[in-house]
Amino acid sequence: QVQLVESGGGLVQAGDSLRLSCVVSGRTLSNYYMGWFRQAPGKERTSVAGMNWSGIGTDYAGSVKGRFTVSRDNVKNTVYLQMSSLKPEDTAVYYCAARRAVGGTFPNGYWGQGTQVTVSS
Repeated sequence: QVQLVESGGGLVQAGDSLRLSCVVSGRTLSNYYMGWFRQAPGKERTSVAGMNWSGIGTDYAGSVKGRFTVSRDNVKNTVYLQMSSLKPEDTAVYYCAARRAVGGTFPNGYWGQGTQVTVSS
């Protein structure tokens, strides 16, 4: 059984940095595409960043480009989201997710339980 467990969220001030972690257990996701999503209160869940587990190719939402960086550690089976220059509008529950790199969709993939990030002004 595949499990994704996020951690690293918290309450920070605008301009601060946070690093979210997503530990994957149950299988190796070498053929999977990893994504970070977020959902603010009253809003839809949106994509923030993503990368192939191979590490080749990354994608970012326009609102976080240049501030967020996605990476992974194959040894630790962990994906990270480094967030810097945080803004109040980054406040949301952040989710880690995985889908098959070829033919997979996130709704049919694996999801973590989410971690809360709150940025105060």
